[in-house]
Amino acid sequence: MKDPKQQKTMMRPGGGPGKGPMLGMPGEKPKDFKRTLKRLLSYLKPFRFRIIVVIITALLSTGFNVLSPRIMGMATTKLFEGTTQRMQGFLGAPIDFDYILRILFILAGLYIASAVFAYAQQRIMAIVAQKTVYHMRNDVNHKLAKLPLTFFDSHTHGEILSRVTNDIDNISNTLQQSITQMITSVITLIGIIIMMLIISPIMTLILVVTLPLYAFITKAIATRSQEYFSAQQSTLGELNGHIEEMYTGHKIVKAFSREEQSIAHFSEINDQLYNVGWKAQFISSIIMPLMSFINNIGFVFISVVGGILAIRNAIQIGDVQAFIQYSRQFTQPIIQTANIANILQSTVASAERVFELLDETEEIPDIKVSKHVKMPKGEVAFRNVKFGYKEDEPLMENMNIDVKPGQTIAIVGPTGAGKTTLVNLLMRFYEISEGKITVDGVDIRDFKRGHLRSIFGMVLQDTWLFNGTIKENIAYGRADSTEEEIMNAAKAAHADHFIRTLPDGYHTILGEEASNISQGQKQLLTIARALLADPAILILDEATSNVDTRTEVYIQKAMNTLMMGRTSFVIAHRLSTIKDADLILVMDEGSIIEKGNHRELLAQKGFYADLYHSQFTAGKNNLVKT
Repeated sequence: MKDPKQQKTMMRPGGGPGKGPMLGMPGEKPKDFKRTLKRLLSYLKPFRFRIIVVIITALLSTGFNVLSPRIMGMATTKLFEGTTQRMQGFLGAPIDFDYILRILFILAGLYIASAVFAYAQQRIMAIVAQKTVYHMRNDVNHKLAKLPLTFFDSHTHGEILSRVTNDIDNISNTLQQSITQMITSVITLIGIIIMMLIISPIMTLILVVTLPLYAFITKAIATRSQEYFSAQQSTLGELNGHIEEMYTGHKIVKAFSREEQSIAHFSEINDQLYNVGWKAQFISSIIMPLMSFINNIGFVFISVVGGILAIRNAIQIGDVQAFIQYSRQFTQPIIQTANIANILQSTVASAERVFELLDETEEIPDIKVSKHVKMPKGEVAFRNVKFGYKEDEPLMENMNIDVKPGQTIAIVGPTGAGKTTLVNLLMRFYEISEGKITVDGVDIRDFKRGHLRSIFGMVLQDTWLFNGTIKENIAYGRADSTEEEIMNAAKAAHADHFIRTLPDGYHTILGEEASNISQGQKQLLTIARALLADPAILILDEATSNVDTRTEVYIQKAMNTLMMGRTSFVIAHRLSTIKDADLILVMDEGSIIEKGNHRELLAQKGFYADLYHSQFTAGKNNLVKT
């Protein structure tokens, strides 16, 4: 289940759902705004020329739009003059329609030019934004491939996915939309102020006087609504978490008849979300009516003053009309700029989360001059190995193991004893603190990781299959395998029979998490994949734990055939499956406390003997009860 806090980070910055204005909605704030913004802008450096073109096109597009009301006012003035002359008794006085027509053609040209430049601006910026996030996604992808397993152990999948998808999408949207809006808003605001000052400094002063009222109302409402938007985000995250939890565990919910309690808890959270949601949306929606009210008050004063100035011939009537249009447009870029400033905070916070990922400590790089084993035999040795997940808390100390080629090594012990850790060290998923591990006499740190891991074949308790055909999933073990080899591997793993019973056989597409086949069948496919890879060393981590007893017998026979001539490490809880192992390592708290074959360990009457007899007794008692 995703943590509710995590749910909040995955939402679009700016608040909860709804169509209300985003002004005042809370956004996640970055820890170091300047440094992160500078680093984000560094991704735009390769596109400097295009960004300059965007600014120029924005300047022209916005400039033509700002100029249009003034030119339209000239047509209004000419029409007003002609009409006034006729009203004053000059019946023969013509209205200069040619002049008005020319003005209309000029306006049409300005609007068309503005639209063309706006299109060019949006198109270029869209390309810049997508290429920027393309490079950023590439950097993140390459980084994830270089991060050690410790990073993935200490971060949830949801958190990593949120940074890779939601945060980068947020950056993309801001680069594509908000930056162009900010450029046009600033240019529009400057252009409107210049045009208003040219028309009438007095009326401009009247309009500027109303600005403190805008700021006061916006701050008052934003402060109040922010509390409700924060609660809305938190409650929405809690609701999403509850829904996901109930959905993934719906069988358990039904099995224990907890449907009513689940619905009641959902209703409780939903009621909370409703209460804070409508308050947040209502309070934030008040901003626009109040803005319009203040705007209308200013409009009245401007109209009165403009009328007086027009009567005194201090200003033309068309300029009054143009000024009124400018006053109507004046608040829009201010509101947009405030909104974008809030969005920018969230975007920089998203960028900071992405950069935190990019700054994570990478795996120790492979040495440039690496060794290569053409025909690996499978000899493995641990020499005085020391390891701990934390430096001050060692898990393994002075571990020594010698494995000859072709031997089967079973690793047993209680949960948390270090069985899987030993295998992870062998494949260099973790770096040892002291000592060395060798394969065929070569220190594994002298191999390139790719070559080292190609020597191994691994089958885990937790199956992993991707969305594709069964054939493709098996072939994942060796990309150049033929269809006949794939089928032979499936037969060896006793998977061929069930595959052929499926509607499309080997071409059956596995759905999300391979939910259209059973857990045991999933395991058979992963075993077939390992068989196809034909590795020198096999690692079987509870490989048969999810398979029924009869199928386990078949798999064990196939494994015995496969293991001949190959070194095999088998982690098992069911001790009956590893009785024939050449060497059994008994682990507890990271140390090997006993070693030997099955008979030797039973004869010692130690930890292994107690573990084996307890399983045998439990199995016998279960048979008696049955």
